[in-house]
Amino acid sequence: MCKIDGSVQSPPLSRNPEHPDRFMADHSAHADQSEQKRLSVGDLRSQRWFAPDDLRSFGHRSRLRQMGYSAEEAEGRPVIAILNSWSDLSQCHTHFPQRVQEVKRGVWQAGGFPVEIPVLALSEMFMKPTAMLYRNLLAMEAEEVLRSHPVDGAVLMGGCDKTVPGLLMGAISADLPAVFLPAGPMLAGRHRNERLGSGTDVWKYWAERQAGCLDACVWRQIEEGIARSAGTCMTMGTASTLAAVAETLGMTLPGAATIPAVHSAHARMAAACGRRIVDMVWEDLRPSRILSAASFDNAIVADMAMAGSTNAIVHLLALAGRAGVSLQLDRFDTISRSTPVIVNLRPAGEFLMEDFHDAGGVPALLSRLRHLLSLDCPTVSGKTLGENIADAEVIDDRVILPFDRPLSRAGGTFVLRGSLAPDGCVIKPTAADPKLLVHTGRAVVFDSYPDMKARIDDPAEGITADDVLVLRNAGPLGAPGMPEWGMLPIPKRLLEQGVRDMVRISDARMSGTSYGTCVLHVAPEAALGGPLAIVQTGDRIALDVEARSIDLIVPEAEIARRLAHWTPPQARFTRGYGKLFLDQTTQADHGCDFRFLERGGPTPEPDIF
Repeated sequence: MCKIDGSVQSPPLSRNPEHPDRFMADHSAHADQSEQKRLSVGDLRSQRWFAPDDLRSFGHRSRLRQMGYSAEEAEGRPVIAILNSWSDLSQCHTHFPQRVQEVKRGVWQAGGFPVEIPVLALSEMFMKPTAMLYRNLLAMEAEEVLRSHPVDGAVLMGGCDKTVPGLLMGAISADLPAVFLPAGPMLAGRHRNERLGSGTDVWKYWAERQAGCLDACVWRQIEEGIARSAGTCMTMGTASTLAAVAETLGMTLPGAATIPAVHSAHARMAAACGRRIVDMVWEDLRPSRILSAASFDNAIVADMAMAGSTNAIVHLLALAGRAGVSLQLDRFDTISRSTPVIVNLRPAGEFLMEDFHDAGGVPALLSRLRHLLSLDCPTVSGKTLGENIADAEVIDDRVILPFDRPLSRAGGTFVLRGSLAPDGCVIKPTAADPKLLVHTGRAVVFDSYPDMKARIDDPAEGITADDVLVLRNAGPLGAPGMPEWGMLPIPKRLLEQGVRDMVRISDARMSGTSYGTCVLHVAPEAALGGPLAIVQTGDRIALDVEARSIDLIVPEAEIARRLAHWTPPQARFTRGYGKLFLDQTTQADHGCDFRFLERGGPTPEPDIF
């Protein structure tokens, strides 16, 4: 049962029929269904390590004794891996050491055996050139950690942007019962009497500082007040979007996505995840039984209704590939056309994640989108999505708007195609200046991010507000890793004149907290020889967002001539993980996953000798 504060009311504990001395959660609402599928102790995957009367299992059991665990504590119980993406440089996850203990508490309460396994921490803020370069590495690690250890299920702890898809991708491929625990958003920022939203207000006030409208003292005060607690960005950035997407997919407990990181309900949710995963193991409720084409459509509906981060598209494509679901880029645009934006959060709207949570969170949002959703999709709660949101209600119509009074009549992200982006690109029109959504201008081309930094403020470039700023070689292979460079800065001279938006085009990504008329994820990227590679300063580019078109106004014959003379850039890596990334990463319209990790034949279980 989802309570007003977003926590989950813990079900009572009952005796495990297989082990009367073990306890398990009693989910009576789905007891008939789960009883039909319930495993016995002998079916537990971990028993392959611990049960046999042989020398190898003797070694496994004796090492548990070495760690201080008795047979009563460790044997015959579901072994639950807690994958913790914490480090001292993972700014969003500073509360995770305590949350691990609360997850463990829940696992013990339900009769399981919890084991914490640290995995790669991906700090969106500190890792360079981008945490996105290492998302697939986390996904590989999560998959192999689950496969190689004697575990029966997993609680996935993440939040900072790339930890969410990385952990989910790995868990989907391992296909063991898994529940995701989002880190939760940080508290709202504060400067004097103004609430600050991380990311979004950084960009706004930095523009004012560059324009000479903000002094160093005020800038330092904003720096000290914009990130006031543990947790992810409290705007509808990538972290918040992906947490809500994970909940809509059915991979979190109801209400988990929006609970602020330092809220007491978050600690209760952690324990609830620990209890629930034990029962999921007995039910053999795996990602493959939860994720389907319909559940991905549901997630896209939620994303569009929230005006979610453009990054969600790349990650959903990758997740679908892992789940064996055929999902194409154009599906996002199809759903966008029929899904209004009804979540009024920055950067597209006014409010912050605390307000969204207090307004009812994801369950309340989905209750307003019922007619667009497949409500019979299963979820980790053991109930369907429809059952999860049956009692949900919107508490504040200013935050979750009525369906007939949306922030925008169409969804938060559009997919564009044309001669500049044959395989597609994306734009968030709700975060753009409406005057620029139909625009033709002169291209000003930057070959790299350092080139852009060196030239963007040079008066000799003669950049005007009507020009189109183009950044290339910033995509999956070109950067590499597709950093969040897509919100190109506006030249300081124009900022001083009052200009606050321009058309900007790149094969990069953009922070979900950002705003502006930014065309992103251009595919094929420049480093692969896409048309972006041969744009020249002075060319004309035509953008028509409503028509979903973006075109280089250059004759086809000239485009072909330039491409014929194009030389690929030199590879940035010749060894190690970087080379693997360059060799195997797909383009943005396919999710930037490694080709060899998309769903294929089953990976065999490890031999235990």
